[in-house]
Amino acid sequence: MTQRVLVVDDDRTVSDVVCRYLEHAGYRVEHVADGLAALAAVAAAPPHLVVLDVMLPGLDGLEVCRRLRERPDGVPIVMLTARGDEADRILGLQLGADDYLSKPFSPRELVLRVRSVLRRAGGEPAGAVPEVLSDGGLTVRTGPRVARLHGRELSLTLREFDLLAHLMRHPARAFRRAELLERVWGWQFGDQSTVTVHVRRLREKVEVDPADPRRIATVWGVGYRYEPVDG
Repeated sequence: MTQRVLVVDDDRTVSDVVCRYLEHAGYRVEHVADGLAALAAVAAAPPHLVVLDVMLPGLDGLEVCRRLRERPDGVPIVMLTARGDEADRILGLQLGADDYLSKPFSPRELVLRVRSVLRRAGGEPAGAVPEVLSDGGLTVRTGPRVARLHGRELSLTLREFDLLAHLMRHPARAFRRAELLERVWGWQFGDQSTVTVHVRRLREKVEVDPADPRRIATVWGVGYRYEPVDG
């Protein structure tokens, strides 16, 4: 089945290039130019992924992202931000974007990011053995990509799920943020605040008191580690 990508951008030059590259990569692409049209398109026929610009007329991309994250289907989102707009980028990640690119960007890199996010959304790669990671009432099943805390399913984005699974696979081991960017995001370089934002969001979902985390600990001067609750 051909995967569908919805491109939301009011810049005709950018959207034409993005759509052309995605179509050439084998995706079926739909384009809309504003936030309300994006929400209507997703409601009518949910795509496999949304490429979403922050700067949109009327309803901006951040509000569109927030509303999409209220949907139960959890459509993956790759956000496009203007270079230097760190606040928008961080807020987009806080609202649940799975990835982002800063303009100007390479269309080929965008295709690679889209491919990576869709691959993660599809579950385990062929031949991989699904895992069940459990600790202190927290259970992560990598096959169906489901995480539960004391029986309650957690609403995690793709990157949040992958980050949690990676940390739980290596309990009590400290990871630098650059290491996590490489191992979870697959980035050789990038904004390390991306990791910080995702750790903050994870803590809000798995910690009793996110301000005093017990599971995902900060290792000052290094990064983060998962502290087992059991044992």
